[in-house]
Formats: sequence, C-alpha cells, structure tokens
Amino acid sequence: MTEFIRACDHLAGVVRESVAGMVGTPEAGEYVRMGADGTPTKKIDQVAEDIIVDYFRDHPFCRRLISEELGCADMGGDEGTIFLDPIDGTYNAVAGIPFYALSIAYAEEGVVLQGYVQNLATGETFVAIRGRGAFLDGEPIRVSGTSLLEDSALSLYGRRFEAARTLRVRRWRLLGASALELCYVGCGRIDGFIDLRGALRVTDAAAGMLVCEEAGGTVTDTGGNSLIFPDEVSIGRNLVATNGIMHGKIIEHLR
Repeated sequence: MTEFIRACDHLAGVVRESVAGMVGTPEAGEYVRMGADGTPTKKIDQVAEDIIVDYFRDHPFCRRLISEELGCADMGGDEGTIFLDPIDGTYNAVAGIPFYALSIAYAEEGVVLQGYVQNLATGETFVAIRGRGAFLDGEPIRVSGTSLLEDSALSLYGRRFEAARTLRVRRWRLLGASALELCYVGCGRIDGFIDLRGALRVTDAAAGMLVCEEAGGTVTDTGGNSLIFPDEVSIGRNLVATNGIMHGKIIEHLR
C-alpha cells in the first residue's frame, strides 16, 4: 500500500464518521452554494470536501487539487494533481440509499497513477495503481468474461437513453454514482457503464477509470477514442466503459 492510498484510507474513515449522522436527513441536502462544477453544493458535500482539502493542505501530497465543489486550489506540494469528488452520488446519500462514494485520484503530467474509491455506506474500497492492478478490499479484481450483449448487464445514463436501449441486453441498471459504477465494471458486477449526458467530469471519473482499466476493462469516448478530460470541472464528457470484450459492439451501436 502506498503512502497516498494510506492517506485516502484515513480520510475515508474520517469522512464516513463525519457524515454518518447526516445521511438520509434533510440536513444533508441543504444548499450551501453553487459549486465550481456548476451544480449546487449540498451540506454533505461541503463537510466531506472541507475534511479532505484541509488534510491535503497540511500534508502536501500534490501541487494542486481539483474538486467538484472547490474547483482548482494550490496545495503547496512540488508536483502532481489530486482529482477529488468528496461525495460521488450525493442524491443517494441525501436519500439514504447506500451507494455513494469518496473518489480520489492522483496524477502526474496528465496521467492518473493511483485511484481510490470507497463506498462510504458499506466501506467497500477499490484501489488501483497504474501497472500494478486493481483491488477490492485488498484482493485482485477482474472484469467479467461476458461476451454476448444479450447476456450482459449495463448501467446507462443520458438523453440518448431510448436509442441506446435498443441494444438487446439482459439487464439495465442505473445506480447513481459514476465512480462506483466504473469500479463495478472492474470487478465484474456489471459488464458496462455508459454515460451519454455529456456531463461526466474528471473528478467523477479519474479514479474509477483507472480501477476499471487496471482490472482489464476498456474506457473510451462514444467514438471508441481515448477519453481525455480537461482539468476543468465545468466541462463534461461522454464515456463508455466495458469489460473490453463487448466494447466494439457497443461503440458501433452508439455511432
């Protein structure tokens, strides 16, 4: 376990404890301000973000931190960028649905090197280190071996929902936390995650993408090209993540 992952584990514990009494209550969903990503910051988002930003200011792992609520901030380190989503799946957390996560990724020169995603409701923790694999609670994970669309389970978001649903698959799912859904592709719980909203940001996806890819999955844009996010939380992208086996079939359908 790297020093960065150990720090993420510590932060996840502090965040879980700090928001536990707020989850599923009206207090969690209280409007605080408009976030840097152009969406409303809820109280539960702000509490989680403040804990993490304060920690990284005191422990300068990176030169800058980019978060959905805060935007871009100088952290005082020598190099590297941390991409943070303090509560991925805020609606679920406010509603008391146990599917919301802390997502943290560390990158250098535009390449994500380490990713950490914890389901704050259950404690399940996904970790990936570039070139060293992906893990769930310390055990290696691998994408599914599903090869036929009609046998697959896919998660899907977006305005092109009805068009994409003409894909003949076994099950459609919409779970409400992008980072976790990318990790679920990585561990084979679902076979693909498709987001066609044009609103997925680097903070949503950076850690989960690394988990998915290190577990053997494929992540691209809807044209099958490498997915490049700007370091700007107000700009979103579309994304297709699969076990790799079915990727070409899905991309062909979406074109």
